[in-house]
Amino acid sequence: MSTTEEQIRRRRTFAIISHPDAGKTTLTEKFLLYGGAIQAAGMVKGKKNMKHAVSDWMEIEKQRGISVTSSVMQFEYDGYCINILDTPGHQDFSEDTYRTLMAADTAVMVIDASKGVEAQTKKLFKVCVMRHIPIFTFINKMDREARDPLDVLEEIENVLGIQTYPVNWPIGSGKIFRGVYDRTKEQIAVFSGENGKQEAHADYAALHDAKAKNLMDPDQYEKLLEDMELLEGAGSEFSQEAVDHGELSPVFFGSALTNFGVEPFLRDFLNMTSPPLPRQADCGTIDPFDKDFSGFIFKIQANMNKAHRDRIAFMRICSGRFDKDAEVYHVQGDKRMRLAQPQTLMAQDRETVQEAFAGDIIGIFDPGIFSIGDTICAPNKKFHFEGIPSFEPEHFRLVRQIDTMKRKQFVKGMTQIAQEGAIQIFSEPDSGMEEVIVGVVGVLQFDVLEHRLKNEYNVDVKMEPLTFQFARWVGNKEMDLKTLDLTSDTKLAQDLRGNPILLFSSEWNIRWAEEHNKDLILENFNRN
Repeated sequence: MSTTEEQIRRRRTFAIISHPDAGKTTLTEKFLLYGGAIQAAGMVKGKKNMKHAVSDWMEIEKQRGISVTSSVMQFEYDGYCINILDTPGHQDFSEDTYRTLMAADTAVMVIDASKGVEAQTKKLFKVCVMRHIPIFTFINKMDREARDPLDVLEEIENVLGIQTYPVNWPIGSGKIFRGVYDRTKEQIAVFSGENGKQEAHADYAALHDAKAKNLMDPDQYEKLLEDMELLEGAGSEFSQEAVDHGELSPVFFGSALTNFGVEPFLRDFLNMTSPPLPRQADCGTIDPFDKDFSGFIFKIQANMNKAHRDRIAFMRICSGRFDKDAEVYHVQGDKRMRLAQPQTLMAQDRETVQEAFAGDIIGIFDPGIFSIGDTICAPNKKFHFEGIPSFEPEHFRLVRQIDTMKRKQFVKGMTQIAQEGAIQIFSEPDSGMEEVIVGVVGVLQFDVLEHRLKNEYNVDVKMEPLTFQFARWVGNKEMDLKTLDLTSDTKLAQDLRGNPILLFSSEWNIRWAEEHNKDLILENFNRN
C-alpha cells in the first residue's frame, strides 16, 4: 500500500494550450492512447461515422470541431498519475483558459510547425508567465511541410521572450518526416505505422552508428549532423532550474496526427516536470505534502449529463489526501459538509472516486452552493486560497426571454451559466431578471449561450447589441453610488454577486467618471 506522500509524488497536472487548429486536442487524445485510456484515437473533424475527440463533449463543439470549454482527463502512464486540463483553443474562451491554468502546475504549448507563433499563443503564453509556471513546447504537424526548425525556435524566443532548448530534433518534414533525434541519449528514433489510430513503432539507433545512416536518406543524415553542430555551438544550455521558473522552454518535435514523436515527448516531459507545487493562501504557503486536505474550485459546469440535469464543480486538490466520506469545510459558505458524488473524469465519462491526492482534479456534485475560487479544506484548517479574478468583458448584449411563461427556466439557465464563468451577467440593483445585460470576452460565447439555453433549459431568447465597450468594478464599495456624477450613457449595475460595476461606452466616459468623482476607484478585474 503506497503512502500519501508516494501518491502525491507521482502526480503530474498540466494544461495544454495553443492557437486554434494547432493540434492541441489531437495531442491530448494521443496521450490518452499511449496511457491506455482509449483504444483508438478519434479525430476532432471528420465524416459523420467517425468518432469525435474524447475531450470535446459539448454538442456545439462536435458540430464546429473546436473546443469551447475545458475538459479534464486522468490516466496512468509509466507509474505516473496524470491529470490533463485540455483548454479551449478558441480565443473567445480565454477566460476559461485562465481559470484552468490556475489549476495547473505546468503548461504544454502546442505550435504549428508551418505557422509558428500565432495570436492566441501569445495571449495564453502571457497568462503562463503571470503564474511563473514551467512551459514545455511541442512543435506539431511535422508530417506536413514545415518551416525550418531553427526559424521556429528563433521566432519563439523573439516573439514570446523565452529561451528554448530543443530536447529532440526532427528528421525531415512533410512526406519525408522520419522521426526525431534525442539529444540527451544521442540516438535517433525512426517511426513507422499505418495510421495515427494506434501507437507508432520506432526503430532506435545511435547517431554515429551505421544503422542510423540506413534508417534515413543520406541528405537527411548530413542535415541532422549539421544542425546538431550548430545547436551545440549557438543554442541555449539546458537548466532545470530555468525550466522550473518558466525562463527556459524545453522543445520537442513531432506529429500528433501520425503519433511520430508523441511518446518520446510524453516520457521526457513527465521526467522533467515536478510533483504538485505549493499554493498561496491568506495564511501563507500551503505545502502539497501537508497531511491535511485542501483544494479550490476553478470551474463549474452544468448539464454535463443532460439526462440528469446535473452540475459539477471541478476541484483542484492542493494538499494532502481526499477521502470520499470525510467531513470537509467550505470556507465561503462557512459550513462543514461531506462532498457528494466525488468522481474522476475522462471528458464526459466519470468514475466514483474513494480517495484522491494533491495534484488530482476531481468533480463533485454542486447543489448550487459553490462558486469559482471557493476554498474547501479540513475542518481544523480555515484559510482562503488566492482568488481567481473575473476580467472585464469586451462585448455586451441585452438578453430577453421570448416566452414570458418560461421566466423560471430563463433565470435558472442564465444564473447557472454565469456561475460557471462562461458569461458575466449584470442587472440594475434591486431589479428582477426579466432582461439581463450579458458581458463576454468573445462574441462566440453569445452563440454558446443561446445554444445552451435552447438545448439545456428549453428557453428561446432574443439578443440586442449594446453600445457598451468597457466594464469597471467599483473598488470602494462603501461610497454612496447614488451620488456618482456620470455621463448619460454610462450605466451603474451589479454583477452576479452583487458587486457594483459601471458599464461605459467609451474611454472618454471612463475619464469623465474618474475626473468628476475624485474618490471613485475603478478596477478592470474583480477578485472573487
